[in-house]
Amino acid sequence: MIFDNHNRPITYLRLAVTDRCNLRCFYCMPEAGIRYLPKQHLLTYEEMERLVTVLARLGVSKVRITGGEPFVRSDLMSFMHRLAAIDGINDLSITTNGVLTAPHVADMAALGVKAVNLSLDTLDRDRFKQITRRDELPAVLRTLDALLANGIETKINAVVMDGQNTQDILPLAELTRDQPIDVRFIEEMPFNGEGSHYPVLHWTHRRIMDEIRSFYPDLAKIPDPRYSTSANYQVPGHQGTLGVIAAFSRTFCGTCNRIRMTAQGTLKTCLYDDGVLDVRALMRSGATDTELEAAFLRAFAHRPANGFDAESQRATVTESMATIGG
Repeated sequence: MIFDNHNRPITYLRLAVTDRCNLRCFYCMPEAGIRYLPKQHLLTYEEMERLVTVLARLGVSKVRITGGEPFVRSDLMSFMHRLAAIDGINDLSITTNGVLTAPHVADMAALGVKAVNLSLDTLDRDRFKQITRRDELPAVLRTLDALLANGIETKINAVVMDGQNTQDILPLAELTRDQPIDVRFIEEMPFNGEGSHYPVLHWTHRRIMDEIRSFYPDLAKIPDPRYSTSANYQVPGHQGTLGVIAAFSRTFCGTCNRIRMTAQGTLKTCLYDDGVLDVRALMRSGATDTELEAAFLRAFAHRPANGFDAESQRATVTESMATIGG
């Protein structure tokens, strides 16, 4: 196992396989989209497989596939099969918007994908279209049904947005009543390609919790898994659980065990940093695996203490979450 300069273990890689997405979510990118990188600027699957192998030797055991939307990249399932075969990787999961995912769910279950995070900010079709700028809710719900039918651990990630979907907190929370779903409400972050939508974030994790408790006064705190980004709760009698992620308030940085690799091969040791290592350039210049390991270790030895520290070391945050990697 490897540790950063703040004695936090690094065991979890979020790997973006593309910067492209088939939705245009309000909180992720402008309506016109973002300027996508030419294909040759993205890591190939072979390059991704190599860097995961190197990181696995250093102690990374969990890989989450992200994007953009992972399933817009062709041959994704074949690549996931190769990742699952890497020695040391024992937890493979994926974050998806669900639009293209349903046909692949049975294969994911057979592969042993442990969990799927499904981005879903509303169950109302009109609001879904307004938020995502695409009319794809039926496809997402088919994916949700398929995940549950195949017994894959399912977490719904809902970004709470002032004036957009606060009325959806209760309907989404109610999904936990009769189904083993974990619904997690997330503070909006400024990664939408434009900067923060609000001078002040009105829907903080505290306000979100107050809203949930107004519906469920007997809401009970449950233990948080190790390295959890969410504070987790359960309504007595419900099959599923509820969680709140203080993604903007950054209350969980002290236990962060995750790093990110963007689709273009930039290592981010914090969501809020500006990228700390050009892994693509190293690999394409002929670096050996030993040299890659040394470069990773140097980056981990200079990791920011928290998201505020990372953000203070850069200019204004204006990139899209699609280019960061979920």
